[in-house]
Amino acid sequence: MTGQPQIFREVSALRGAVARWRAAGETVALVPTMGALHAGHISLVKAAQARARRVIVSIFVNPTQFAPNEDFSAYPRTFDADLAKLAEAGCDACFAPTAPEMYPEGFSTKVIPAGPALAGLEDKFRPDHFAGVAQVVTKLLNQAQADFAFFGEKDFQQLAVIRRMAADLDIPTQIFGVPTLRETDGLAMSSRNVYLSAEERARAVTLSRVLRESAEAIQGGAAVAETVACAGAEIAAAGFALDYIEARKAESLAPAASLADGPIRLLVAARIGRTRLIDNWPV
Repeated sequence: MTGQPQIFREVSALRGAVARWRAAGETVALVPTMGALHAGHISLVKAAQARARRVIVSIFVNPTQFAPNEDFSAYPRTFDADLAKLAEAGCDACFAPTAPEMYPEGFSTKVIPAGPALAGLEDKFRPDHFAGVAQVVTKLLNQAQADFAFFGEKDFQQLAVIRRMAADLDIPTQIFGVPTLRETDGLAMSSRNVYLSAEERARAVTLSRVLRESAEAIQGGAAVAETVACAGAEIAAAGFALDYIEARKAESLAPAASLADGPIRLLVAARIGRTRLIDNWPV
């Protein structure tokens, strides 16, 4: 194990460290997280380390991206275990602000994204979610003033929203997406997987398998709409309550009708038991 990362609770302390690194000619990367770290998060850290000399991981369970029907208090908080994982990965710093540090008394500014944030995917089921994400990520990018920031492709719509927001607001941090890390059977790694029962976990692999097979079928010339419809039926037959399965243009998230529409991404969200899972696959 390497040394434990420096822990910063205040923006001023974080910026002081970044200023010292910059004065030494070092590049800086940020990996924003809500904690409950797993191997997928660590893959983001490794991608950041390949690009930058210094890596900061932020851990902040952001209240503004939780809807009233979502239990903010129940989100897993495993700070000590998270720090151990970051130390093992050789991460330089952890920015772990309090809610009052992020949203002090009198805070009243919102960031309202459109474009990919209104694609009719996650936003259809969590209408205030991306406003909260855009707000906190704007703050984190401004606070860290990093050269690069890394986000997982598993939250593909979120990644598209952040890329659009950073471009629209002239935020100089370069945004990178990192491919989804998967379990050996293909299930996308997620902090929510811990909520799956053994039976649900066995069935959950259906999502990635159906996405992969559908992508292969479309690449082989199968009709997009028919393939997506069949995929949805198969997922439902496996015991999921399907929120959506869609073929979208990878950059804009506009509906994709055929391979001629350019790079396509298949996206799915479905519930099994009490757990809602999302995944996506490139075509």
